[in-house]
Amino acid sequence: MREIKRFIISLLATSHIVFVFGGASIQGVVLDEHNQPLPGAEVYWMNGTEGTITDNNGHFILEKEESSQNKIIVSYAGYEDDTVTINPSIATQKIKLTESLQLDEIGVSAQKLTNVLNSRIAVVQTQQMNSGELRRAACCNLGESFVNNPSVDVSYSDAATGAKQIRLLGLSGSYVQMLTEKIPNFRGLASPYGLNFIPGPWMESIQVSKGISSVTDGYEALTGQINVEYKKPISSDKLTVNLFGSSARRIEGNIDGAFKLNDNLSTMLFGHYENDTKEHDMGGDGFLDQPKVQQVNLFNRWYYRTEKLISQVGAKYIYEDRQSGQTEAACRNNENPYNIGIITHRGELFTKNGILYDDDRNSSLGIIVAGSFHDQKASFGRAEYNARQGNLYTNIIYETTINKRHTLKGGGSFNGDWFNESIEGIEYQNNEFVPGMFAEYSFKWHEKFVAMAGVRGDYHPTDKFFVTPRLHLKYDPCEWVYFRGSLGKGSRTTHILGENNYLMASSRKIIIDDQLKREEAWNYGVSANAFIPTGKKRKISVITEWYYTHFINQVIVDMDSDPHLVHFSNLDGRSYASTFQAEISYEFFRGFTMTAAHRITDVKQTINGRLREKPLTSRFKTLLTLSYQTPLKKWQFDVTGQLNGGGRMPDPDPTQPLWEKEYKPFPMLSAQITKRFKTWSIYIGSENLLNFTQKNPIIEANDPWGENFDASMVWGPVHGRKIYAGLRWRLKQKD
Repeated sequence: MREIKRFIISLLATSHIVFVFGGASIQGVVLDEHNQPLPGAEVYWMNGTEGTITDNNGHFILEKEESSQNKIIVSYAGYEDDTVTINPSIATQKIKLTESLQLDEIGVSAQKLTNVLNSRIAVVQTQQMNSGELRRAACCNLGESFVNNPSVDVSYSDAATGAKQIRLLGLSGSYVQMLTEKIPNFRGLASPYGLNFIPGPWMESIQVSKGISSVTDGYEALTGQINVEYKKPISSDKLTVNLFGSSARRIEGNIDGAFKLNDNLSTMLFGHYENDTKEHDMGGDGFLDQPKVQQVNLFNRWYYRTEKLISQVGAKYIYEDRQSGQTEAACRNNENPYNIGIITHRGELFTKNGILYDDDRNSSLGIIVAGSFHDQKASFGRAEYNARQGNLYTNIIYETTINKRHTLKGGGSFNGDWFNESIEGIEYQNNEFVPGMFAEYSFKWHEKFVAMAGVRGDYHPTDKFFVTPRLHLKYDPCEWVYFRGSLGKGSRTTHILGENNYLMASSRKIIIDDQLKREEAWNYGVSANAFIPTGKKRKISVITEWYYTHFINQVIVDMDSDPHLVHFSNLDGRSYASTFQAEISYEFFRGFTMTAAHRITDVKQTINGRLREKPLTSRFKTLLTLSYQTPLKKWQFDVTGQLNGGGRMPDPDPTQPLWEKEYKPFPMLSAQITKRFKTWSIYIGSENLLNFTQKNPIIEANDPWGENFDASMVWGPVHGRKIYAGLRWRLKQKD
């Protein structure tokens, strides 16, 4: 009763709760022969559906699951898997590994194939990027974390504001559900600049799920999910410091500290400061190549755990000052300079709680409540756009295991948004409250086949009741081949100005049709994963996948019909995105790994009555990454090369064309060298080594008040080669 009272008190006293606990657990830490942690090793129950991956310190916590033999499998791609029986008398397993080592209680096989891991246990096709992968590049924030990822592209939305967008399965980030620790985040006003709001050193891992997702996370994911896990106080170093500087005179500082107050309670503090306020105009067009940015980011989280309860509470605050437009020299020569200013204040509050009711069936209850407030004051030349958004998200999940083959989840959710926007003094208000319920059933058959079927029903204030069905299948014909399939529906509401305010840095007139429909699409996907033994205790990892997104309703952004306007309208015709990708990874010898991938993208939509290729979308991408660690891991060398395919530009003015109809393929190359010491490391690297930039990314930059001025015609990098260096230092927790 005492634990239940504590749970109720924590629920009433906080504003945001998420489920994270599923029952009794085993704990352990995985180390190599040099006492260095092995992040990213997969640990999962034999004949089960539950599993986990070791964190950046090699720690893992695996929740209890019914198993007739009480066995787990611990795996690292490229080495032999090991199946062992758990000894319940051992509280914490401390495991020191060689290249292939078997212990009495737990066997682990490991190698450094790559830190981008495709989970063998997940029903949904998922890639895990742990801290080791994130440290292979500068990774100053979330938007710079996908340099080595073949599936995710990050590009500038325009050449003036610095807004960035993610592309997954050929579609922009508005169709990707962004989560922070399974909480929907960076929606609406935060979507253009939200990728800059998560510092890289704060992240423990990133999970990229392709295709349709689970109904328990909501209805918004149309092409996939990207979930960010922050560092946890129970598994993080006592203190870490990260300092960064670049040849562009950008400096950053990050610090985080974990404090264990007693056996049950711990807390963690994070701080981030960014100063990138120097002018750069390599193209000489009188406009800044990238905005001048100052950002302060603070975060505090608390973690409380007993045998039956886990509770987490956290609060975050972000201040960002983003200035762009004409350079100081251009402003001095212009009586009416064109400037862009965006001031952002953002607050987030959360708490995560879960309680176990039944050990035998792993029955548990979790509640999610998330709150955020976003205030933005912006000016684009003469146009002023000020907006506020409040969000409240709740989710209640009940989960129970009927028997070893059948698992059931169910619950309800609520998502509410409050928008208050002001354009040139005219105010617009838009409130949206969507309650819903969901159920999800998982079935295992002959230990080789898993089916997960879910359905949810939600009530939208304008579209009324709508249903979202989803189905995932996984089949393992043998221990080294895995097949997955998915089918499901997703939907989202488009917030035109909040999500696309960067388009105001243009002379294009913005036209928005009345009664825009909620976007809806079906997503289909199949994938095959193979881990082929090579006879040298290593395996070749091969992944092939195909995804197809078919839109029922879509908001079309028409920049073709008239080069002087952008028109938002409902889809009238067909719209789809088809993506095929093949990826291969291999460790040629100890410490030297390679990943190569090629992706083909076909995205078409009906624009002004014609089915056409979507503009500013690359048709293919080829990626090659090479990584080498010396035997004692004192040195690490990383190189990543990309060839990004060409694509179509929006139609130029036929009488006065100011840009080409197509853009050609272009390369990108980056490299980094890391030197590690006992408690600290230094790194030096370069982005865009080939110094390739798009010529004239801003149309008519010399006349920003003219009718042809346009900063949205961006298809490639807008800044040249950058050299950077940094230092990382950590103070480990005592055992």
